[in-house]
Amino acid sequence: MRNQILIIDSNKPNREILMEIMGEKNVFLEAETAEKALETAEAHHEEMLAILLNVTMEKEAGTAILEQLSTKSWFRSVPVAVFSDEDSLRLEKKCFSLGAMEFIRRPFDHFVVEKRIRNMIHCCSGRGELEEKIKKQTEVVSKQYTLLLKQAEKLKKSNANIIDILGTVVECRNAVDGEHIKMVKCYTEILAKQMSQDYPEYHLDEHDVNVIASASALHDIGKIAIPESILLKPGKLTSQEYEYMKSHTLRGGEILNSIKDVWDEEYAKIAYEICRFHHERYDGRGYPDGLKGDEIPVCAQIVSLADAYDVLVSERVYKAAYSKEEAFQMIITGECGMFSPKLLECFRNSRQEFEKASDSEVDK
Repeated sequence: MRNQILIIDSNKPNREILMEIMGEKNVFLEAETAEKALETAEAHHEEMLAILLNVTMEKEAGTAILEQLSTKSWFRSVPVAVFSDEDSLRLEKKCFSLGAMEFIRRPFDHFVVEKRIRNMIHCCSGRGELEEKIKKQTEVVSKQYTLLLKQAEKLKKSNANIIDILGTVVECRNAVDGEHIKMVKCYTEILAKQMSQDYPEYHLDEHDVNVIASASALHDIGKIAIPESILLKPGKLTSQEYEYMKSHTLRGGEILNSIKDVWDEEYAKIAYEICRFHHERYDGRGYPDGLKGDEIPVCAQIVSLADAYDVLVSERVYKAAYSKEEAFQMIITGECGMFSPKLLECFRNSRQEFEKASDSEVDK
């Protein structure tokens, strides 16, 4: 409990006057020398309401005491009022710069001095309580933030687990789809990183790149609803079969919509956009909705090109693999449908990384 007032003055009558002014409700500590003042303040600062200091003690002892007090870690929690026999603006400024809260000149009116000191104590007490509340609230917020980080990490792992499980379902249909998913994810990450560097207007940061790359694993989730007789047919599909195959974008979107409440909203949104729109084309000639230009979400545009590249350089039951050069030219010239000029520029800039990733897969 803070109920002590330290009075520092080499003149005893001055100390007695201040004790009389402040009344009997307080416990008074007295110090007539700098050494005694500093020793007493250090020992009792946790119980002190205020320090009343005669700053014009002989040999500038008063200002020296204030200077030393101002270096203490606890100084802000104990208000200091200084008393002066000098009418000196320079001294007043110095005292305030050292942290004094009141500067009172002698002679003074007892009533006014008491009120000024009481107000000073009240203000400091209120500040101390506020600082303590802020400290406690900061600790609470810090704990909540730490908890949120842990929950975010768990959610991230949960998102990854959902994607892995759904991706495994597609892989179980055939080994080709399993390798395709892995490579599309790899190409997507390369292209998304390039997009974030070359075109900052898309606002793709590292987190966005990771989410898009991760969610790309579900671009063909709708194929689990396509019969194997169509999915694995070695020859050309009939027009009816092709229309049915195209429905995997819609079926995949329906699957992902049905589980959107069990995983992170951001992942669910990106995965849905990729799944439904990765066969749209920049000129509006894609499917299922015939979107054009930047009506197509950028995440779907990126996965669309990554998907097309892997299909071209990989062997399928219905075709042989194209060379990397052939695949590059086919995409650039629009043989696989038109892509965004910006996306194609990123593809050109990351061509070596695409081919390196493709070679690494072939070497396995």
